[in-house]
Amino acid sequence: MPNYFFIAQILIAIALIATVLFQLRGGGIGGIFGQADSVYRARRGIESTLFKLTIILAVLLIVFAVFAATQA
Repeated sequence: MPNYFFIAQILIAIALIATVLFQLRGGGIGGIFGQADSVYRARRGIESTLFKLTIILAVLLIVFAVFAATQA
């Protein structure tokens, strides 16, 4: 299997780790600026984008892992 495939898989894994770490537990990104997290609110803006990006990257990583397992 070509090396660029493995490099892409590593880059996706690093990006997935970064997006998970950017999602702060509980308060979201608003918690950085002192926003109260005791009220339920919908994800908006960058929080929604990070959430969707996390799902996309996780699915891509699983697809790449399955593909790599079938090619071995």
